[in-house]
Formats: sequence, C-alpha cells, structure tokens
Amino acid sequence: MAEFVMPTLGSDMTEGTLVQWKKKAGERVVKGEIIAEVDTEKAAIEIESFHTGVMEQLLTKPGERVPVGTVMAIIREEGTQATPALKSPPSSAPLQRVSPKEPVSSVPPAPLLAAAPVTEPARLRISPAARKLAGELGVDPASVQGTGPGGAITLDNIQHSARTQRQQPSTPPAVSEVAGDRQARMRQTIAAAMARSKREIPHYYLSTTIDMSRAMTWLKEENLKRPVTDRLLYGVLLIKAVALALRQVPELNALWKDNVAVRSPDINIGVAISLRQGGLIAPAIHNTDKRSLSELMSSFQDVVKRARAGTLRSSELADPTITVTSLGEQGVETVFGVIYPPQVALVGFGKVGDRPWVSEGQVISRPVVTASLSADHRVTDGHRGGVFLSSIDRLLQEPGQL
Repeated sequence: MAEFVMPTLGSDMTEGTLVQWKKKAGERVVKGEIIAEVDTEKAAIEIESFHTGVMEQLLTKPGERVPVGTVMAIIREEGTQATPALKSPPSSAPLQRVSPKEPVSSVPPAPLLAAAPVTEPARLRISPAARKLAGELGVDPASVQGTGPGGAITLDNIQHSARTQRQQPSTPPAVSEVAGDRQARMRQTIAAAMARSKREIPHYYLSTTIDMSRAMTWLKEENLKRPVTDRLLYGVLLIKAVALALRQVPELNALWKDNVAVRSPDINIGVAISLRQGGLIAPAIHNTDKRSLSELMSSFQDVVKRARAGTLRSSELADPTITVTSLGEQGVETVFGVIYPPQVALVGFGKVGDRPWVSEGQVISRPVVTASLSADHRVTDGHRGGVFLSSIDRLLQEPGQL
C-alpha cells in the first residue's frame, strides 16, 4: 500500500485545499497521472500520483483544508491485496471544511484576517481556467449555475454571468473583494518566504557584463531559417547557458535540507513568471540541460501559459533546483534576487542594451547583458560563483553549441 499525501509545493506552503479528485475509489491510476486538484495560495495545482495501482480509499473530501504531509488517499499498488478500510490518520490540527473558492493561506493568518465560519456549500465544481476568468471578470462562481458535466461551471457560464452583471450595474461586485484578499494573502506568503530567506541564508552577490553580439547575431540568423511560430527568444539562450554552466559548478544545483546541501542529479531550472493578478511563481522546466533550444522554447511557452491559467502540475512547483529571473523587459539593467529556499542560488539577467565595449584596442558599440548571481555562502564561495558566471559567459560566446 502507498500513501498519497498533501505534497509540499514550495517552502512557504503549509497547507492546501482539495478542490476535486480526478479519480474515484476503485479506479486504476498510473504513475505521473493527475489524480487531484489542490488550491494553494498562488494557484490551483494538478497533483500527480507517484505510484501505479488502484485508488483504495479517498480519505479527504473536496473542500477540506489539508496540512502538508497529511495522508489524503491510499493507493493499492499492483500485486498487493486490498485491505480493510482505514481511518484518516490523526493530525495535530483538525481538517477544516471550507469552500474551494476561498483563498488558502500557506502561512498562519494574522488574527485580524481570520476567516469567518464558512456557510456556503463545500463543493464547487469549476476548472482552474474558469475560476481565473471569474476573477478577471468580477464574477462570483458561487452565484453561477453550471451547465457542464455534473453541474460543473464552464467558461461559457462565467462569460454569460459577466454579461448579465453588466446589464445590472447595481449588483455589488463582491468577488473583487475576494480577488483582492487573495492577492493580499499571496503577498503575505511571498513576504514570509523572502523574510525566511534573508533571515536564514547568508547571501553573497556577484555580477558580470557579457558581450551578447555573437549570441544575438546567431539568433537573428537562426530565426530567419525558422517559421514564425518556431522562432526563439534570446531568453532561452540564457536559460540553456545557465543549465550547462551548472554542470561545471554542480554545487549551485542543490537544495539545503537538514543543515546540509544536497546536490540534485537533475537540473530543473525554475523560471520566474509574473502573474497578471499580481505576484509571481517559478515553476520548473525539467532536465533543462538536456533539452534542445527548440524543446526549451516550447516548454518555456507552455509553462508560462499554464502558470497564468492556473493549471501547473505539482512537480513543476516542487522540483526547481535553481531559479532564473529576468527583468530586461522592464528596462532593468541589473537584478540581485533573493534566493528561494530550499534552493541555494538564483541567477538574474537585466536587459540587453548597446554599450561601449573595448575590443582589440578599439572602443565599439556592442549589445551586452548583466548577469548576476545570488548564492548561499554556506554552500559555495565567491571563487566558485565567479567560475559559474564565467562559464555562462563562455557558453554564450558559442551559441550554436547550446
């Protein structure tokens, strides 16, 4: 028998709310298959199974707030026999029945922000995409009559409700307050994680300026050979260069656990993505170093789209081994980020801009970018950090080899 527990989707997560089960008791599941949807502080996440077998028991009901590590279901693995019904294991705090639409804080809320007892129905069948659209259009999902399978609320239902509300301007947009409250709770969650990072991690910072003329010239020529839909962004060159540089300095591709740095065998780069409703999230692109630039571009576009639609998978939030952030599009020249625990490093990139550059005794104009490293001094020192940044520079001088 295998226990399916509420996973940790980041160091700042302490609990989540089960939105719905994707599988019923008695149904077969395969390792990697989505079996549940959980609402966290930042997004609704699809949770994968780590086992192949049969759903023996569902111990948690939709709408329950579940602490991280709590057993939610029992999976009877292949080759084992069924067992008598099990009871939910006792926990230090009882599970609370809440509405799935209610924001779930991954840190204990302040007394003044304590939620009032929930009296609405606990089950609300609505997809993450429909929930997101409801927030954008100011629609309260609880007031919408679903017409999808089993009464599920669809995108069309949300759009119809929004049109009806516009025809009745006197109706108070209560959901806007809910959306604002969720954003405030997200900021609280981010604040807790960043405060922990600065409190516990002895950061050191390095930066270097990289000549991007070869990379930008290669990228322009390469994109001329590709259909418009398959063209590359220069950002994927930066991500791939970071991934390959980690092979040279593997100490930075690690997680700090139980007072020791544990190196990861896989390079899973978390890409920082700003969310339209505010805040940010950094899901992983798995095995980044092994992907071609075309595969990396496709994965990057896919993860950005799903992050903003609220359909990320649990492994994408749990597996990043280092984070890359870029604020070049906002005109920022240099980024010194805060490490996201339990990771031990973060790489930042500014904008690519023309600057005076000395080459062979002459001052010429070259496109350059500033690359920065925020690293954990318990794990590495400035020398190894310098080797890492130098490796990124060297790799970007040979873009065709990425």
